[in-house]
Amino acid sequence: MIENNVPHVGSPVRIVVVGAGNRARTYMHYVKANPGKAKLVAVVEPDKVRRDFLADQFGIPEEMRFCNCKEVFSLPRLAEAAVICSPEKLHYDHCMLAIEAGYHILLEKPIAQTLQECEEIARKADEKRLRVSVCHVLRHHPLFAKIKELIDSGKYGDIISISHMEEVGIDRYTHSFVRGTMNRERDNNPMLLAKCCHDLDFLLWIVDARCRKVSSFGSLRWFREENAPAGSALRCVDCQVEGECPYSAIDLYKRRRDWIGSFIPAPGEMIDDVIDRELKEGRFGRCVYRCDNDVVDNQVVAIEMDNGMLISLIINAFTQCDCRNIEIKMTLGEISCYGDMIKARHFRSREISAFDFSHLGKIPHHGGADMAVIGNFIDSLLNPELPLISPLKMAIESHHVIFEAERSRHTGKTIKFKTND
Repeated sequence: MIENNVPHVGSPVRIVVVGAGNRARTYMHYVKANPGKAKLVAVVEPDKVRRDFLADQFGIPEEMRFCNCKEVFSLPRLAEAAVICSPEKLHYDHCMLAIEAGYHILLEKPIAQTLQECEEIARKADEKRLRVSVCHVLRHHPLFAKIKELIDSGKYGDIISISHMEEVGIDRYTHSFVRGTMNRERDNNPMLLAKCCHDLDFLLWIVDARCRKVSSFGSLRWFREENAPAGSALRCVDCQVEGECPYSAIDLYKRRRDWIGSFIPAPGEMIDDVIDRELKEGRFGRCVYRCDNDVVDNQVVAIEMDNGMLISLIINAFTQCDCRNIEIKMTLGEISCYGDMIKARHFRSREISAFDFSHLGKIPHHGGADMAVIGNFIDSLLNPELPLISPLKMAIESHHVIFEAERSRHTGKTIKFKTND
């Protein structure tokens, strides 16, 4: 099906990238590997170090390096597509500017911060006959695609209930949601939208049903100043108990050298210089108990679908795992997924089918799924008859559930969705 009567785009698809952080740099690996399909022609990024770091890799001339979106999108159209990976709170503004200027868009999740903003983006894209694909990577991941394939086969009957646990991982959580820029709802987004819109999108993708009711509970229980141990300090470098703290920034960044992908050295600097500066002066050297964070560190979402199916989603930060665990109970069998292993059990035959995806851990960029995200977007522009795997309108439905789940969490009420009944 051709969406929005999208016109044909010639090869290679010219791209403007908005935001030169980790996500943009990841997607640009596809561009580098597929020069016949895509070409980066401009970089928009307010931070000069990040802007030049990405632009230099592609030989982007100085006049095609921009500080802000208004500057580039006010010019005659430079490319066919924009890859928007700016901070989440800017997605709506940047997306609307790009659409108005006539760009097809690959939009990093989440779409926007309200349902109204999401719907406005969709209306404007329809009006301009432009495609917008949302980076819901689980749809493109072989493991999650296999789960959908097993469900769609019909062998295991109809879904009765799903229990889905998002194991955020303590290092990811403290880096991004305590010390990092995603640590405040008002300045960014709630945890459920920022981290788990992938998960809600995946769940709605596999169940083929609409949400009837949603309830949610969650809070910031642990990473608060009153829980700071005696002898702790504002920064890990000054802390008397750093050597035994499981959340030490010194241990995470300097000793283990994890989560330093966003630490970009300026010209003449070494990565150790950046790490030391962050520990002494930056946001990533702060005590986890004394940050300005307010996003939840634990949350439960309960959903009733319009066919009676029940779904529970649990967000768990207090784990060393960084994976998703799923139990799908069905009328003729059950499907479970723990980490990299899927097992499907058939009730009558007692047959157990196992599928091991551990080999994907050796493939960068979410087992290659990130490359599939941008690959599907580019291919759909080169061939308008090829559908998007994660089109904007489908993504809006899962965002709607999240917005209502957050309303439930803040009000204590179960939210009922309007139906056509």
